[in-house]
Amino acid sequence: MRAATIRDGKIVVAEHPDPEPGTGQVLVRVKAAGLNGADQAQVLGLYPPPPGSGVPEDIPGLELAGEVAATGPGVTRFAVGGPVMGLVAGGAQADLAVVHERQLIPVPEALGHPHDGAFPEVFSTAYDALFNQARLQTGEHLLVHGAAGGVGTAAVQLAIALGARVTATVRNPAARSAVAALGAHVISPQDFAPGGPYDVILELVGGPNIPADLQSLATGGRIVVIGVGGGFTAELNLIDLLYRRTSITGTNLRTRSLEEKALLARQIERYVLPNVSAGRVHVPLAAAYPLDQAADAYAHFADGGKFGKIVLTL
Repeated sequence: MRAATIRDGKIVVAEHPDPEPGTGQVLVRVKAAGLNGADQAQVLGLYPPPPGSGVPEDIPGLELAGEVAATGPGVTRFAVGGPVMGLVAGGAQADLAVVHERQLIPVPEALGHPHDGAFPEVFSTAYDALFNQARLQTGEHLLVHGAAGGVGTAAVQLAIALGARVTATVRNPAARSAVAALGAHVISPQDFAPGGPYDVILELVGGPNIPADLQSLATGGRIVVIGVGGGFTAELNLIDLLYRRTSITGTNLRTRSLEEKALLARQIERYVLPNVSAGRVHVPLAAAYPLDQAADAYAHFADGGKFGKIVLTL
């Protein structure tokens, strides 16, 4: 098979042995695979796959969509030829990938190709952050930092579908109208503090925002840190934490156990896919690149300022 491959800190396309599914696993013929910040970090040697994950260390990719090419012993949920998508710990950006059947999700008819390959990571991350971690409720006020990217656009749509009020910061003025069209009140990043109080803040930028995040929270507010591209550290005034009875949570999906990922996949099936089928949420794409242009796709991703996801098609 061919795959986007890490070589000396760069992405090239190279051939690899075809993987084979084991017990409970599905061999997926990949049709689309989204790019995420973790992939960029892995290329730079900063975010290797979790130990014992069994995925190739030189093939990035945390999400995929395609069709079932073969099944291993004990697989009961999917049949050969069926359309599937899901999260993996790595190796998604290849012609073939092995995934445990419990991590896979059926692709609804309303989610077309190649948008399906850009769905699993961002919608799983956004759903988990909003509802499992932050416990967002109907009528609450949500602030999404860095809302033009994949997780940000997913979070805005899921919160609007719930009936929350959403404020979104977007750095690139050219992307603000597109985020506003998703239902958010869009502002520039430096203007967010006066717009509070916020019940929940999704922090997709990082450390520099945290002091002002705390000061703009409502009593009992929650901050969930997902991205740290703007900085890894922050100075906290613990009085703000005490006074507002707030919490700060960090989250990621890649290092979770099979059981945790399977539970999240079932939540996505039950609560998110009906919104996809009803047209209430969709996957904005910034660009799609064929596998042969993987290096160009990564360069586009690194430029920043885009609206929506970048996806490789295979």
